[in-house]
Amino acid sequence: MKSEIISNIEKKLQCKIVSSRSVGGGCINDAQTITTSDNRQYFLKMNLNSANDMFFKEANGLLELKKASAIRVPEVILVDTNFILLEQINTGRKSKTFDEDFGRSFANLHQFTSEHFGFYEDNYIGSTPQKNIPDNDEKNNWIKFYFNKRLLFQYKLLEKNGYADSAIKRRISLLENKIENILEGSENIPSLLHGDLWSGNYLVDENGNACLIDPAVYYGNREADLAMTKLFGGFSSVFYKSYQEVFPLPDGYEYRENIYKLYHIMNHLNLFGGGYYHQTISLMDYYL
Repeated sequence: MKSEIISNIEKKLQCKIVSSRSVGGGCINDAQTITTSDNRQYFLKMNLNSANDMFFKEANGLLELKKASAIRVPEVILVDTNFILLEQINTGRKSKTFDEDFGRSFANLHQFTSEHFGFYEDNYIGSTPQKNIPDNDEKNNWIKFYFNKRLLFQYKLLEKNGYADSAIKRRISLLENKIENILEGSENIPSLLHGDLWSGNYLVDENGNACLIDPAVYYGNREADLAMTKLFGGFSSVFYKSYQEVFPLPDGYEYRENIYKLYHIMNHLNLFGGGYYHQTISLMDYYL
């Protein structure tokens, strides 16, 4: 199958692949930098066992982020069911103003908005399906969209995967009753979100600037994007200070932060197992 992918790429690029080297591509994909006979380089990500639409959804997410003209994203060269071929981003050292520039650019990204919450298609958060197509009562209501399409969807997966014990079941019910109060005061503006931004999902390009990769794009409350950046480290205080200077957050965002972290930790529990159980409980208990 890999030889078929290579032949497919060579046919569409109208040149031969003369060399390749393995690079980091995350925990679920085989990633390589390839060089062609006309001395061009590309980033190739392959997965022979992925869902047939996964790479198409990734490509659409990158194209959506590009619309904002706020932060660099790789150009999509080719995409098919088992691979995505992207512009090769040669990594460099962070510029002296990297954190400041990244924070400002991220704020600019969030000022690119849509009429409705969600997205025109569902996609993936890691390898987990992410439901983005809103019901009529969710299109213009962030709280309903977030609870139904994010927390409740993950909870149903926890049930399916055998992690939704009585403790989690009781807590999700309590959260449902309190979600309006928890998210009271948050913006009801559909901002363009990367959806899965942590330190592993951006690169430092050859100019020392940020380049976003591996998105889980949708239009939602920008606090959800910022909360994800705080889960696994990698973002400095300068990043957040610069963000606030460009696009100040409404009062109470610190209180709402954990409800947005909960979505990702529930997803990690579904993907990676019981090591994330106690963190899930802890984030729920913050509001109970």
